[in-house]
Amino acid sequence: MRGEPVVTTALVVVLVALLLAAWILAIANRLDRLHVRTDAAWAALDAALARRAVVTRALLDPALSAAASRAESASRAERELAENELSGLLAAVDRSSLAPALAFELADAEERVVLARRVHNDAVRDTLLQRRRRIVRWLRLSGTAPQPSYFEIAEPTAPSDAVMLTPRPSARVVLTDSAGRVLLFQGFDPARPQELFWFTVGGGVEDGEELRDAAVRETFEETGVKLAPDALVGPIWRRRAVFSFDGHTFDAEEWFFYARLDGDLAIDTSGFNDVEETTISAHRWWSAEELESTEDTVYPVQLAELLRDLTGEWDGQTRTVR
Repeated sequence: MRGEPVVTTALVVVLVALLLAAWILAIANRLDRLHVRTDAAWAALDAALARRAVVTRALLDPALSAAASRAESASRAERELAENELSGLLAAVDRSSLAPALAFELADAEERVVLARRVHNDAVRDTLLQRRRRIVRWLRLSGTAPQPSYFEIAEPTAPSDAVMLTPRPSARVVLTDSAGRVLLFQGFDPARPQELFWFTVGGGVEDGEELRDAAVRETFEETGVKLAPDALVGPIWRRRAVFSFDGHTFDAEEWFFYARLDGDLAIDTSGFNDVEETTISAHRWWSAEELESTEDTVYPVQLAELLRDLTGEWDGQTRTVR
């Protein structure tokens, strides 16, 4: 009789272990399916972009053909800018001057790009959400599968519309503490609140404002830290990106300065404007190791590797980053 409780307990433990194993297996299988879905979505987007390039060359315009070739041959890191360059040129094409069949073919190719990009980014969003679950990170269920990334290119509201890009020069600050950790904010696009991302201190340059002055101003408004202009090193990096925010598409040119903050690390966000208060949800200090291991989306994409090389010394060269 004494053995019955022991047997019962053992059975319960085995049952719980089996249920737990089944649950973990289900999560792993779902994650695997999501990775397959993301790969398939990228293949479809790549095919749609390739078809657009083929149709573009049929227009027999040397500038358009050259842009299409650059987009096709661009690396994944440079693909967004190359495709946006092609989109901008295509937006200026007078569709009424084209043969009806060719105009229809171009509009159809552009529409397929729009749809394929949305499908791809939806797949990336779902995969990233699954990869960020604690159980997935603790048990490393992602394995060696690379982390997927969004493909950000401008898209018109309708394929035949011009792609309107709003220029947005901005001054950003890579603000680190004495341990080399960088301060990042977490935010989201109001149009896609489920897609969170981390970014550096900084923001848009006002009319007539110098880059360094904008960097000082933005740092104070967002963190409460008052930097002297000569405390900023750089601009050390330059980043071009096209992104959408609250229904508007921006052609961003970001200039990054570097500054080190010693002593008090208290951050005061009371200077946030209305948009920042609504769309920025958190802030924290990140080490290079944490950036390398995180599944979160971080901009610039290269920040983890770049952060290791940051020092107060600067060779005067502004490096292009992504």
